[in-house]
Amino acid sequence: MNDTVIDNQTGARVVTAQELDGVRTARTFAFLIDYLIIAVLCIPFAIIVAILGIPTLGLAWGLFPVLPFVVAGFYNAFTMGGERQATVGMSMMGIKVNRLDGEKLNPVIAVLHVVLFWFIQGIAVFLPLLVSFFSSKKRLLHDILLGTYVGRA
Repeated sequence: MNDTVIDNQTGARVVTAQELDGVRTARTFAFLIDYLIIAVLCIPFAIIVAILGIPTLGLAWGLFPVLPFVVAGFYNAFTMGGERQATVGMSMMGIKVNRLDGEKLNPVIAVLHVVLFWFIQGIAVFLPLLVSFFSSKKRLLHDILLGTYVGRA
């Protein structure tokens, strides 16, 4: 990034107001789009698990409860952790995930991003969203923990 400005005191990337304009709304719609895509992606894998359940005498059917989480993990690893640094929904909404240190997001951080989101969401339903109203850079709780933020692409 040629236009990256680094804060001399903290070493963190300086984020402009234009980068954050409308991010919460765009992020919400991106979330909905991505979960629709993940639901559709689960269908062929559910069929495979259903078929595998027959020769395994139903043992493979134990994968059904974790199937959406596994599919979403791979989806995030390959999209958010890829070259665009954004899921399909994020790309459609014109946003992407950035690291404060200016480095690219890798697949491991992308999977951690979604796992932390689910974990925090499961414990404190609206806490991640509430944090964004009080944090600089409109970051959610899992963004703060991972040193990331979502901004305009």
